[in-house]
This record gives sequence, structure tokens and C-alpha cells, in this order.
Amino acid sequence: MKRASFLEHVAWTGAGIAYSLGAGGLLTGRAVAAGTPGTIEFVQISDSHIGFRQAANPDVAGTLAMAVDAINALPAQPTFVVHTGDITHLSTASQFDDARAILSRLRAPLIALPGEHDVVGNDFKPYLANFRIPHSTGGGWASWDAGGVHYIVLLNVFNFEKLGLLGSDQLEWLRKDLTAVGRTTPVVVFTHVPLYALYPQWGWTTEDGTKALALLQPFDRVTVLNGHIHQVVTHEEGNIRFASADATAYPQPKPGSAPKPGPVTLPRGDLLRAIGYRTVEIDGGNLRFEDSALG
Repeated sequence: MKRASFLEHVAWTGAGIAYSLGAGGLLTGRAVAAGTPGTIEFVQISDSHIGFRQAANPDVAGTLAMAVDAINALPAQPTFVVHTGDITHLSTASQFDDARAILSRLRAPLIALPGEHDVVGNDFKPYLANFRIPHSTGGGWASWDAGGVHYIVLLNVFNFEKLGLLGSDQLEWLRKDLTAVGRTTPVVVFTHVPLYALYPQWGWTTEDGTKALALLQPFDRVTVLNGHIHQVVTHEEGNIRFASADATAYPQPKPGSAPKPGPVTLPRGDLLRAIGYRTVEIDGGNLRFEDSALG
């Protein structure tokens, strides 16, 4: 799909990473600028968990609003904003209403994926009624072309008790979709759960993700951006570069540093430094991203 036609329908709706061990044992990362900054192509936000009411963040609506305000205040607006899932905490009607009210304030078009918290009971109807990506398939996944880049949205929160899962129908769609894409075309993939085995013990992987990665491996430049783990972690496998994103709600512990994943409670100032959003620039097909904290 051409850029203009796709974005018309969503109108409402290389940096290295410097890691440090931050407050609460969190693995934090911020992009290191390289070269002359270009135009911001898109912004990634994730894991807003609207409806969450625990000590880790008693005002998730407020921190999502802070992220929206920061994005709206950028010197130049991005082509789009992508939310990589867990928009809500329990996928209730009121939580979707509250999330839409905040996200509708974005000046840039919004593309929103579901996380497992948005499809409680494996029910995709509330998510699809509120945030379905225009021109997506019946299952909700989608692709489009813009600025010489091929973008793909994959939904991998089916049957989440089995970790992330794409399913045979989506994998076959992906195979057919990629047959029309040139091998030198940069490919950007958005998912909620990591496609690779980031930390399977905590469900931070996709059961059939290796099948999708095998389809992506022949391309020269592939970037996979996901949410779900509430922190910045990067990884590379051959020509595929992975980067998870901070949440706007609350952080989680770094892999293996706690008995199980879950909200980490920090003082307010530390919380705002552990959550945020990501800006992405594309120059000649090369992605350069920077992760910005809310505080």
C-alpha cells in the first residue's frame, strides 16, 4: 500500500545502545546519537496498561498523557505513532474508551497493535472495534510501503498461555506478503511479544517466531520492534536487529533478576526515568532510534 493512501486511513485513529544497571536492578538503555539527525519517521510507544491501579503506577493515564504531550511537542511531527500493545490492562469497554480519549489527542496518525492484556480470554472483538488497523486482514495483521520501507504488523498474542503465537494462517500470509518485496528493501516489523527467545522462562518469546524469522532472514536490513517486556533490550541475529521498548505505564525487572516478571515499584522520579517513548529516523533505509524517558 502506498504511503499517502495508508496514512489517509489512519488519520484519527545507526544508533548503538548504551546500557546501564539502573534503579531497582533494571536494565536501561538510551540510544547513542550517530551522525546528523534527520526527520523523525515514526514514534513507538508501548504498554500503557490503561486501567492498571497498583503502587507501581497509580496514574497510568497520566503517564500516557505525558508521552502524548511529549510527542505532540516534537519540533516536527512523525509520519505516524505506533503503539506496540497492552493498550489496556483488562480490555474492558471503559478502559478502551479511556485509552482512545488520550491517544486521540495525538497530532500524528496512530497505528495500535494488541497485547495479551487487550484480548483477555482470546477475545479480539473489543480491540478490533476500537483500534483495528485500516486495510488489515481479517485477523488484524497488516503491511504497507512508505518512503522505500516495507512495514509489517504481526499479531503474536494468540493463545497467550503458550507464550507468543503467530499461527499458520498469519505465517502463510507473511510468506506471500514478502514475495513481492525486494531483498534490498528495508523491512520494519512491529510485534507485541518478542519474536526471538529473549527470555522464554518468562514467556518473553514467540512459540513459532523462528518460522517468521526464517522468512525475514533473506532480506538485507530487517528491524523488529516490540513491546511486552517494559524495557529497552537490543539483540541481533544475522541481518535482523531487534529492539524492545520502554512502557509508558511501569518497568519490569531485567531478565532473570527476579523470581518472575511483573510491575517494579520505584519512587516517582525513578519511575519517570524508567518509562518513555522511542523516536525513529530513517536515512537511506537505515534506522536510527532514540529512547526518551518521561522524566
